[in-house]
Amino acid sequence: MSSITLAHLPRRQAVVVFLAFALAYFFSALVRAITATLSPTLTADFQLSAQDLGLLAGGYFLGFSLTQLPLGRWLDRHGPKKVILAFLSLAVLGCLAFSWAESFQGLLAARVLCGMGVSACLMAPLTGYRRWFDAPTQLRTNSWMLMTGSFGMVAATLPVQWLMPIWGWRALFLMLGMMIALAMLLIALLVPRWQMVQATAKTPTEDDGSYREIWRNRYFWRMTPIGFFSYGGMVAIQTLWAGPWMTQVAGWTAQEAATGLFAINLSMLVSFWLWGLVTPRLSKWGMPVDRLIARGLPLTFVVLAFMVWRGPALGSAAAATLALFCVCSTFVALAQPAVGMAFPPHLAGRALSAYNLVIFAGIFVVQWGIGLAVDAARSAGLDKPAAYQVAFAGFALCSFVSWLYFVFSKDDQPR
Repeated sequence: MSSITLAHLPRRQAVVVFLAFALAYFFSALVRAITATLSPTLTADFQLSAQDLGLLAGGYFLGFSLTQLPLGRWLDRHGPKKVILAFLSLAVLGCLAFSWAESFQGLLAARVLCGMGVSACLMAPLTGYRRWFDAPTQLRTNSWMLMTGSFGMVAATLPVQWLMPIWGWRALFLMLGMMIALAMLLIALLVPRWQMVQATAKTPTEDDGSYREIWRNRYFWRMTPIGFFSYGGMVAIQTLWAGPWMTQVAGWTAQEAATGLFAINLSMLVSFWLWGLVTPRLSKWGMPVDRLIARGLPLTFVVLAFMVWRGPALGSAAAATLALFCVCSTFVALAQPAVGMAFPPHLAGRALSAYNLVIFAGIFVVQWGIGLAVDAARSAGLDKPAAYQVAFAGFALCSFVSWLYFVFSKDDQPR
């Protein structure tokens, strides 16, 4: 972060604040993605169907989505520090509850609680960055927060697979709870109080804390379908369905699939790191985010079409193809900071949280929807590979239609 230009915080303090928030986001991403690696074990231990597995992974995102609207109001009113500490307390309880669960219902309730608990881990820092950093820096820090999340997803693959025979999944969740508590301590010590920047924020006195200005903004609604299907679908596949595709379509072992997930998440990490390097330069050169999304996102449809067409024939190339899909999908990640910057700073928490609600609702729907589609196709007589091909084809169609809406719709966003 040595080249970052800071708007309010001194550079050294900004680096410390970024790292404190990034550690919490690292563990939230690990909790999010760990179900993909644990899916064979949990399926065997609890006799889960594809629908159950999709619902279990989606439960995290359901809990996440339930908190987003009140979260936005609380962030604008109380600031990132107080809000994230309160929410992470729930995440610690969720990890402990998951480690003690004895039934599918217990696992699901714990996942919902985990999702609620970590739901501020990205929105809290992005709200702070909206006041503390200038526009190019916001694009960079957004990409590098997502890079940190990719670190967490990498940690959820091979490292988790290696630790499973030693600790087991229950001990892993106990350790996660302890690590999140450590991140809370660092945030409490290092992140500035919201009052320290309150005096510089020109918040209108008539602001009633509502979402009225967000819901009326046409740019927000233009970005909504791609956030729901393309962004949500990318995370849904990365955090759950990439693993079953490799094991049940390509015929890989659980260990091979964990290695494939490691490669997929590592490629995402590198992609977000590169976005963090280039987006400030693109911003200074006048390259709008909308144009990057419009031109880059269609690459995902080409990759999905190839996956659906080849299916089991992908063989050893399954992980590389899934990684290519996820990397091409990172174009849509630019939509999140663009939405935040489309609103004045006093609305940043609500704008970002409302759009995050769109994304995570999409993750939940796509994760569960693919599971439903797979089970339905199996009931219709298709074998497992063909059932997954049908489910992914349906997702690809929805994502393509959302991109068409984005390209051809109009908005009132100032250029």
